[in-house]
Amino acid sequence: MAFTREQKSAIMQQYQEWVAKSQAMFLLEYTKMNQKDMDTLRAKVREAGGEIHVVKNTLFGKVLSEAGVDYGKMLEKTTMVGFAFNDPPALAKVVNEAAKSEVFAVKGGFLGKVSINAAQVKALADMPPLPVLRAQLLGVLLAPASKLVRTIAEPGRSIAGVIKAYSEKGQTASA
Repeated sequence: MAFTREQKSAIMQQYQEWVAKSQAMFLLEYTKMNQKDMDTLRAKVREAGGEIHVVKNTLFGKVLSEAGVDYGKMLEKTTMVGFAFNDPPALAKVVNEAAKSEVFAVKGGFLGKVSINAAQVKALADMPPLPVLRAQLLGVLLAPASKLVRTIAEPGRSIAGVIKAYSEKGQTASA
């Protein structure tokens, strides 16, 4: 289907918005895709805080070039792009799960303007989700503080234990 110049301009403007808003983009190749596969994938991508769209390679390539992104040979054959607006590892996990079927295959992606290959997308997918990373970081930050509190409280606890033992010894002696 041929597009008019105005339609191409509108499509490119939409691509530019998605590229500007996204923290990461993951490219998939699709074959034998039906509407059920697409709907299922889109629902999972939305849950991960992103969007996924089938793109026109030439128009998307122009947008990436204007944004200063080197896409190499990633825009060959059919292309779907997942845009991560919130949590790139969560979307990478969804994309990686979709690639386990014979319908989709990961081509690579972009973290910001940096190009990553399919193996790096898989490594990103293996990272824990953002809430888990935050909890781990909080645990690392709180560990020294809680250790300091225990260290400061220990002499008082020891003295209380000695006084308690001494008072119990006095009660047994008087009984």
